[in-house]
Amino acid sequence: MIGRPRAFDREVALRAAMLVFWRKGFSAASMNDLCDAMSIRSPSLYAAFGSKEALYLEAVEHYVQTIGPPIWGKLAEGATARASIEALLMAAAEILPQSPSAPAGCMAALGAVGDEWPAPVADVVRRVRLDMLGRLRARLDAAVTDSELPPSTDTERLSRFYLGVYQGMAIQARDGATAEELNGVAEAAMAAWPSDS
Repeated sequence: MIGRPRAFDREVALRAAMLVFWRKGFSAASMNDLCDAMSIRSPSLYAAFGSKEALYLEAVEHYVQTIGPPIWGKLAEGATARASIEALLMAAAEILPQSPSAPAGCMAALGAVGDEWPAPVADVVRRVRLDMLGRLRARLDAAVTDSELPPSTDTERLSRFYLGVYQGMAIQARDGATAEELNGVAEAAMAAWPSDS
């Protein structure tokens, strides 16, 4: 006997689940919320994704692969580290506010910061944030190597500063900050760029 094929598009369902988790977080997103958004019943959800936790982990990966690049891809595009980080923050200012197609903020920056998250979920989201930090640090290290920044530059401290700016922008976007307001944050952060002296 041949089983019936799934009656839904897995990618479409995964994006719908991502949006629910992004908007509500792991704990507040109920199975009913997820099934309604994905237009499936819970047996189909479990058959396709295994569990709510496994679905969340796939949703985070989907977020990283689809929503992250328009912001974090900017790190590789600028001619200089300063231009790259400025482009990243300006892209964040445009993308982080709520839009008709997506919730406000950053799913990774806002996710898994409370005690109620299952450890595997919290670990994955923490790794995504640490990857952001590592990417910033690598770009700044390259700037020191290329003599764009002085050899004495503390790239660990500077990368944490700019990640903190990004994370703060994500929180402010969730609280209703506009693109114009977030642009102001980005401009102020770039004014803190190390000088040659």
